[in-house]
Parts: sequence; structure tokens; C-alpha cells
Amino acid sequence: MAGANHAVTGRARFSYEHLMKPYANTTRDPNAKPKYSVTVLIPKSDTATKAKIDAAIAAAKKMGVEKKTFREGVPLDRLPSPLYDGDGVRADGFTPFGPECKGCWVFTASSNADRPPKVVDANRNEILDPTEIYSGIWGRVGVDFFAYNTGTKQGVGCALINVQKLADGEPFGAARASVDDDFGDSDDEDPLG
Repeated sequence: MAGANHAVTGRARFSYEHLMKPYANTTRDPNAKPKYSVTVLIPKSDTATKAKIDAAIAAAKKMGVEKKTFREGVPLDRLPSPLYDGDGVRADGFTPFGPECKGCWVFTASSNADRPPKVVDANRNEILDPTEIYSGIWGRVGVDFFAYNTGTKQGVGCALINVQKLADGEPFGAARASVDDDFGDSDDEDPLG
């Protein structure tokens, strides 16, 4: 049974998904370990999901205090939260979120490479075809919020447990050119001539 720090979202949009194969952003951190992850965009109109997430984050903070994860005397309301306002700025404090995040609450959930999330369709059948999962689909996630303290940083993180795809959506990101777009013009000069 899930604890008070567990939340299941309502219908949300997925971005920056790495759900079928773990990924490590080694340009930002050369020592990064591959993880499964997804950024979840929750419409602000979904107040029920926002309330569940707020309660789960509060429970994670309480657990962090009880387990002495946080440094003593740190005000809980000043700890970094994994939930952001998509109409505001990213964790760095100055970079705005992309246009897909407008009107949404935004958080990223991840799990270690040795703990892949269960990824299922609307009927709870496991999805094995990686082309079914992409940034832009609609779905739900089950996540656990947890307290962390790395020695230099402390706050609340978000562990990815389960993913359910509900519907296809317009893919995020630049559309790829087709072979015909790139090479279909018969007026081009002969590259060998």
C-alpha cells in the first residue's frame, strides 16, 4: 500500500520523456548516471491533482524531519520543492519554462536504471513498443516524494513509480524532415557529376 508521500496525477502531458530507456545528461554532469525520467505538465485547472501533490510533498517533508534527513533548524517552507509554476522560471531562478508549460504545474520524476517504471496503456497493458511513448502524449503517473540531503543540497525529490499512457498528443520538439523533403527535389545537380 502506498504511503502518504505517494500521489497519482490526473490527466497530464509528458515532456522530456525517457521512459523506455534510461538517459544521462552528461553535458551538464559528466558523472551523471542514466535514469528513467519524465517531466509532467499538470493543467492548473486540475486542482485535485495539485492538492494531492501538495499533501504528498508535505508528508515527505514530515518524514524527512522524523528521520533527521534535513539539517536541524532548517525551515521546511524554505526547502526546495520539485513542483514549479510553468508560468514562472525554472529551478535556476531565471530561465523561463518553455511555451508547453504555460498554464501548468511542472515537476520531473525519475528512477534509477535498475528500477524501471511500469509503463502501461489505458487498459493497464504493458507498453513494449518504444514508438508508443514520446514527449507530447497524455497520461498519468504514480510518484513517491522523498526527502533528500546530499550534504550540500537538501529538499524534496520525486521518484517515478508507474506511468499510464492515456492518449496520443502533438509531439513536442521540432518535426523531423522526411527523406522526400531532404532528397526529393529532382532539380538538384547530380552530386557525382
